[in-house]
Amino acid sequence: MKNYRIPEDTSNCTIMGFFLMEFSSIRELQVLHAILFLLIYIAALRANLLTIAAIVIDPHLHSPMYFFLSNLSLFDLGCISVTLPKFIVNSLTGNWSISVHGYAAQIFFFIFFAGTEFALLVVISYDRFVAICHPLHYEVTMTPRHCLWVAIGSWVSGLLYSALHTGNMFRLPFSGSNVIHQFFCDIPHVLNVSTSEVHDTEYILLATSATLASFCFGFLIISYTYIFSTVFRMPSVEGRYKALSTCSPQLIILFLFLLAGMVTVLGPISDTSPVQNLLISMTYTILPPFMNPIIYSLRKVKIKVALGRIIKMTFFPKKEMSIFEKIKN
Repeated sequence: MKNYRIPEDTSNCTIMGFFLMEFSSIRELQVLHAILFLLIYIAALRANLLTIAAIVIDPHLHSPMYFFLSNLSLFDLGCISVTLPKFIVNSLTGNWSISVHGYAAQIFFFIFFAGTEFALLVVISYDRFVAICHPLHYEVTMTPRHCLWVAIGSWVSGLLYSALHTGNMFRLPFSGSNVIHQFFCDIPHVLNVSTSEVHDTEYILLATSATLASFCFGFLIISYTYIFSTVFRMPSVEGRYKALSTCSPQLIILFLFLLAGMVTVLGPISDTSPVQNLLISMTYTILPPFMNPIIYSLRKVKIKVALGRIIKMTFFPKKEMSIFEKIKN
């Protein structure tokens, strides 16, 4: 059953809701599409939850680096949960409508999770900088209290950033077409139906954000330049490998995040093909949260060991207990 859509030439009408793009008008393809992305969502959900559980449960992982990685997994989980469940439900039900308040909520939480994740990547680069370049000062600088306050600061910065942008974009009524040529709520499409006053304020906010992001990006480059300079001066090959193994996952995650940001900024917002829109949306809404836990588990030996221990204790509790009893005896 097809939804009724308000015509796109309603330039003088106030928008009360939006209609997202459907992947296909063929019902079988919609259901197949929903099942595929449900499996992707379950896999991402499971991987991120396992990473968080491993870090929380295993005392060997109670260090600043893994504390920040657990926060990163938490926000990856939030980021993919903002868009994908609604996306799946829409495909199953064939109802692609969303209210203005629902649109605002989706954009608010997506900006919040993405902004906080970027702040955490900056914090992780500083953590690795202190650990590798100033190892004698690491325990004094990265105390549990300092780590907690830095994490809270990242959350608050993401919250304020999201509130400013969302509050500005939704402070005035919308007019024009209510058809969004994307599978989820996207910022450029909101600005297309916003008033000129909202546009002007948003451009100022974006320019300010770009300036702050440039400083953060410069800090990232400087941090990793010092890190690699220190690593390559290490006399021990084993020491160099160990130091690089602690940095490479963060670098890969940072690359994925920057790739997602470039696609967000440079991606087309016009009426493009559904397949093209799907690939664009997957790049910055699904790929990072899905790939990040895989990167952790492949590159972090301690996380792999902790995950193996959790799986054994979950599925083979009696066997584990007998082993522990033998060791005790």
